[in-house]
Amino acid sequence: MFNIMLIEDDVTLFQEVKERLSQWSYTVHGVQDFSQVLQEFTALHPDLVIIDIQLPKFDGFHWCRMIRSHSNVPIIFLSSRDHPTDMVMSMQLGADDFIQKPFHFEVLVAKLQATLRRVYNYNAERTELRVWRGATVEYVKNTISTPDGAALLTKNEMLILKLLIERKNEIVSRDELIKNLWDNEHFVSDNTLTVNVNRLRKKLETIGLDPYIETKVGQGYMATEEVHI
Repeated sequence: MFNIMLIEDDVTLFQEVKERLSQWSYTVHGVQDFSQVLQEFTALHPDLVIIDIQLPKFDGFHWCRMIRSHSNVPIIFLSSRDHPTDMVMSMQLGADDFIQKPFHFEVLVAKLQATLRRVYNYNAERTELRVWRGATVEYVKNTISTPDGAALLTKNEMLILKLLIERKNEIVSRDELIKNLWDNEHFVSDNTLTVNVNRLRKKLETIGLDPYIETKVGQGYMATEEVHI
């Protein structure tokens, strides 16, 4: 059974989502004090966070940023706002998915299940260490380190890197990456993948690895590594 933290100030919507998710054996927890969201998150230690953008005190972007500074827990945004920059901002802050209100409940459940399956099944199956380009990739900790420093990656960023490293020096298509990252790709914008790859590259750049994730225009991406004969 998974514990879900739903950061939503609309009481009617909160109760509806809580009731519907309980039918799928999820336990949903709300927020008592919207000025103490991080403290409540830390005390609850949920398996996944669903967060609205428009909230009292501080908006959802603020709390996503605060949560991401402490945890790599999967985060799904809800929003009634339809501006594309909201989705881009959420992805840049490390969110795993974005759902626009009003939404079909089946879409929420599908995205919730896909995110949990991707994160927690992946955690159970992966090996702990990998060496790439002289860097140490620690899958369990979601970190990659070089003599120039270390970078903490989100779950999606690590999944992208893992897929590319496993197929190093081969092109991995955008469609294949999307299908591996988001089980129900029908609801995924192609821009979502671009945002995640760009964010990964920025983190790799800080430790001297940015040039080694190449874009193959019209095809996909490739992680390069020198082949020694």
